[in-house]
Amino acid sequence: MTRPILYSFRRCPYAMRGRLGLHAAQIEVELREILLRDKPTLFLERSPKGTVPVLDLGNEVIEESHDILKWALAQSDPDDVQHGGEDLDAMHALIEQSDREFKPLLDRYKYPSRYDLENGDPARDEALPFLDMLNDRLADGGFLFHGRLSVADLGIWPFIRQFAHVDRDWFWAQDRPHLIAWLDYFLASDRFKAIMPKFTSWADGDDPVLFPTN
Repeated sequence: MTRPILYSFRRCPYAMRGRLGLHAAQIEVELREILLRDKPTLFLERSPKGTVPVLDLGNEVIEESHDILKWALAQSDPDDVQHGGEDLDAMHALIEQSDREFKPLLDRYKYPSRYDLENGDPARDEALPFLDMLNDRLADGGFLFHGRLSVADLGIWPFIRQFAHVDRDWFWAQDRPHLIAWLDYFLASDRFKAIMPKFTSWADGDDPVLFPTN
């Protein structure tokens, strides 16, 4: 294998997290965009769980987005988003808290019918303390740690984006100015543009699609 293979789905926040990590590390991979309703056999052979992202290193398969983020930045961290190791455990703990506490509420808010809920508003409201906590952290310099971009920002931001897009008018009308500024910063960033080009669905035999392109 000449380069790692990333199985991804453009809009999935977990896959966005993985691509953000690889982009930050400037590690070139072959990107294979997966249609989740029509998963290729080779993908399922490498990762029977059938969810993205999956990073195939040849001799190892990394199946969780947080682990892909950690792996990528362990190889290379040109922007020092790990802050030289300072508070790195706390950064990853905040990502884990988001996955454990916030993501289940996000799912219930965005997809209430999957949970036999009349609507997602109760889950949305239950998630607000987590958003308030992030807003308070962001008040000191605009990022989650020490006023500069960190791995925690990369790991959590895609899920806040997904939450905000459930009801854009409601979210941007809320009194969480630091959280909204942080979200807007990423949405307008070259980093976001670099991880979000439209990828053609992959099929075995296709020419390789390289990522990142810049």
